[in-house]
Amino acid sequence: MHKKNFFAQITAIFFFSLFVLVSCSEQNAPLINKAKEEWIQGHNHSALELLNEVLQKNPSGSKAEEALFRIGEIHHFSLNDSTQALIFFQEVRQMNPQGPFGYKAQKYIAEIAEFGLKDYDQAIIEYQNLINFYKKDFSNGDHQYRIASIYYKKQNYEQALMELEILLETYPKSSWVEETKFKIIEILYTLNRCAEVRNQYRNFNLEYSKSSFKPEIDFLEASCLEEEGHLQDAYNRFKALEGQYTYPSILKMKLVGIEKRIKKKR
Repeated sequence: MHKKNFFAQITAIFFFSLFVLVSCSEQNAPLINKAKEEWIQGHNHSALELLNEVLQKNPSGSKAEEALFRIGEIHHFSLNDSTQALIFFQEVRQMNPQGPFGYKAQKYIAEIAEFGLKDYDQAIIEYQNLINFYKKDFSNGDHQYRIASIYYKKQNYEQALMELEILLETYPKSSWVEETKFKIIEILYTLNRCAEVRNQYRNFNLEYSKSSFKPEIDFLEASCLEEEGHLQDAYNRFKALEGQYTYPSILKMKLVGIEKRIKKKR
């Protein structure tokens, strides 16, 4: 009888503890939801107070992860304090990198490094972390494209070209493929590799005859013809772009310049 009473008491304590834990968790969920409502209504500081209350009651676990993540979002989007937001997103990632907020936190970290802090070298590392550690969450080439774009910003065109080629090889069905092929042509022109521009130009036209990038690529092809001394062909190509090219003043300047060069030759 003594043993039965002992086990009965232990069982009762276990279920009472479980009830308390579940009750606390359920009590904190409304706090997070209330914080979201406050944030939507523009009450940033009251939202932060509620989320800090959740953290006091839950220093770890899923509630803490969400609270930290939401605090980071408020600082990032509403308080324009990306540096402070970065601290909270990093804490989320360190707490549970594979949790429900790990991927989103890492994405914000990369974006803050690139656009907020303009720390391009760190941004490349953070985007690469997204590729390496969150393959299941992401597979369409976005982060690879961002890496290539950063190298382009840094004027490291050769490396940008390599990163774009990696994108085509790794994500052949990506929604970025068409733009990537356009960017490759643009970089090849920047590197004065007109022979390769011409090859890529032909392939692009066969594959994307109705592309929105076509006027830009036609302009680059015409520019190559001009630089190679094929003035009449270049002029004809530029002339055909009237009404289509994004920057008509630049197009007009090109046409006037070539006209003058042709007249001099005559």
